[in-house]
Amino acid sequence: MTIKVGDKIPSIALQVMGAEGPQAVTTDGLLAGKKVVLFAVPGAYTPGCSNTHMPGFVIHADKIKAKGVDDIICTSVNDVFVMAAWGRDQNAEHITMLADGNGELAEALGLTLDLTGAKLGVRSKRYAMIVNDGVVELLNVDDKGIEKSSAETILEAL
Repeated sequence: MTIKVGDKIPSIALQVMGAEGPQAVTTDGLLAGKKVVLFAVPGAYTPGCSNTHMPGFVIHADKIKAKGVDDIICTSVNDVFVMAAWGRDQNAEHITMLADGNGELAEALGLTLDLTGAKLGVRSKRYAMIVNDGVVELLNVDDKGIEKSSAETILEAL
């Protein structure tokens, strides 16, 4: 079942890259008491994600945060090392790069994308959401393209 507006994000253990290496985090810890824009990409370094989706959030990070957003989080079914490297390559220093290496968050949200036919495994659908204190206020899922989950669309919604 897909998560919907009004639902609480389930508690999932994930990873971010810390100063000393991989660091365990939870969705509860990342979202509790905060207004967060959480967006997901099917894969780091993939063309649409690297050329359009992530750059929009990098360019508009200050404007998004000026609307009362405490954090912008990007997640993907990639390991913490890939997410950290991709974040550096994308100049995403104002974005938390959240590794969903086993796809547990994507699965818990009901937002998986089966790309096994293309030899890419099970990934996350492309989406963006506004989460307030762990509760989904807006959820935009793209079946094709990046229009619904773009930084520009989220900025307008804020």
